[in-house]
Amino acid sequence: MAGATLAQAQRGGPGGGGPGGGGGANIPSLRTVAVPVPPNLSTYVSDQTALVALGKAFFWDMQAGGDGRTACATCHFHAGADHRLQNQLSSPVGLSNFPTPNATLSVTDFPFHQLSNPANNRSAVTSDRRQVAGSAGVVHRNFFDVTPGSTVDDGSDVAGEAAFSIGGIRTRQVTGRNAPSVINAVFNVRNFWDGRASNTFNGANPFGASDPAANVLAWRNGALVREQVRITNSSLASQAVGPALNATEMSYDGRVWPKLGRKLLSLRPLALQQVRTDDSVLGALANAAGNGLTSTYAALIQAAFQPVWWSAPATAETNQMESNFGLYWGLAIQAYESTLISDATRVDQFLEGNRTALTALEQQGLAAFTDGGSQCTQCHQGAEFTGASYTNALRANANPGNPSDAGFFRTGVSQMAEDAGLGGNDGFGLPLFTPGQTGAANGTFKAPGLRNAEFTGPYFHDGGQATLEQVMAFYARNGDFPAGGNLGPGIGRIRLSGADQAALVAFVKALSDDRVRYERAPFDHPSLCVPNGQVELSPGVPQPDTSDPRFTLTALDRFALIPASGAGGNAAPLQTFEELLRGTGADGSRAHAMTQSCSPQP
Repeated sequence: MAGATLAQAQRGGPGGGGPGGGGGANIPSLRTVAVPVPPNLSTYVSDQTALVALGKAFFWDMQAGGDGRTACATCHFHAGADHRLQNQLSSPVGLSNFPTPNATLSVTDFPFHQLSNPANNRSAVTSDRRQVAGSAGVVHRNFFDVTPGSTVDDGSDVAGEAAFSIGGIRTRQVTGRNAPSVINAVFNVRNFWDGRASNTFNGANPFGASDPAANVLAWRNGALVREQVRITNSSLASQAVGPALNATEMSYDGRVWPKLGRKLLSLRPLALQQVRTDDSVLGALANAAGNGLTSTYAALIQAAFQPVWWSAPATAETNQMESNFGLYWGLAIQAYESTLISDATRVDQFLEGNRTALTALEQQGLAAFTDGGSQCTQCHQGAEFTGASYTNALRANANPGNPSDAGFFRTGVSQMAEDAGLGGNDGFGLPLFTPGQTGAANGTFKAPGLRNAEFTGPYFHDGGQATLEQVMAFYARNGDFPAGGNLGPGIGRIRLSGADQAALVAFVKALSDDRVRYERAPFDHPSLCVPNGQVELSPGVPQPDTSDPRFTLTALDRFALIPASGAGGNAAPLQTFEELLRGTGADGSRAHAMTQSCSPQP
């Protein structure tokens, strides 16, 4: 982070006061915290506004998926997170207890780890679902090639696998961790639950300097030159390039950036989706007579990036724009996500001096949050409410060898043997955390921010808690797995009464931004057709999808419509995960109730 930007961010760090004398034990408003900016961005980018527009189109475009039906937004369409119930279960790393594919989660499934006495984490276990509520991605397929003008990549089904299959018919794969929200993620030094999205973007994958390759082509003095990319303060860019080529999340197995570039450059942006003419970013480009944009991806790239990164004449051997697609994708999506900042909550108003912004119960929750007995601020510090932020992790006295000082903690959500978290390795086999300190990092995960948590259930990296009340009960009993080193320092000393828990829930709900609640700008978006489980002829018998003769082993998808919203947002508020489980809001009183069907076809 540049010096001036870091200095401004540090003013909002632990112990720093907020403006206006608003109180809150020195927690400042998020509006006092500067947005991290890559210091060398102008080397690559010529127009930031055009870059944001390109990033929003990339993020929401279903055509980017290998199947032409899966976007980044497919797992991040609801307050920046996922909001689906069917076919959302996978197994933790290293375990073989595969869940029933296409199962639908219910109220009684939560919490995943149920105890005879919910207040005592050593009481008898009455139910233990050692699985993960993740996000449905793509069917496992091998990649062959792309056909320009086609939304679906050429490939073949992968047969003979036990997981994500019913009687030989393949369902969509499910990620091994719950999808965190992308809103406010720009404040994280490292992204993903395990921090594998490096703060340094290399133009191709999440792993920063671990990759020694020169991943981009520059057009200099009439010749193409392969160059290395190192862009700091860019964990969001590192994160963005992961799912697009991941064979579970969005891609057929083996697809590379030039192939994704060739595909999208041949298609009209968002051609399968509605874009409102009052969209806060894309409205001027929206096709008022139908779907998609009136521009092309090539034109959007040329408007956003310096010519050195796209202007080389294409030859039979090399197309610079296709080759550099990972660079465009990462930086553009990072620019878009950097606008998704929810700093207009009632808590922010209170911290800025408006003493009537919070109710008495919410103020009681704030007091409990900052009280030493709750231990909340051990993991959720500052205006960002996470220790993983630049504000906290780059403070002067932070210890780079301590995972907690980087915002990663071991809270007893799962056993260390199931998921190493920050204690694992990156895609190049190198430790994610400081070499020699991986033992301390084993089983630790990034503390998420708490803003808009009302809408981002299920909770934790395993998605094992459905409600904020269950989350508070989890902490009140000091985690679910107290033995074997599964609890980090301080977690075993939490003291929360029933009244504290109720007040904390009220306080966390006051951290919701109404712009997120009603999808107002900058949280408005194109429409999205979300795969929402597979169609079954009878319970446990999937209906095959016969629409494409290349893929004969695939179950037929069921799709739910997420309607487009414009800058003014929706009339109805977003549905919470508990409301989804209980069917509340199916009458139209909640947005994203997942009841309206759609087709992802043109």
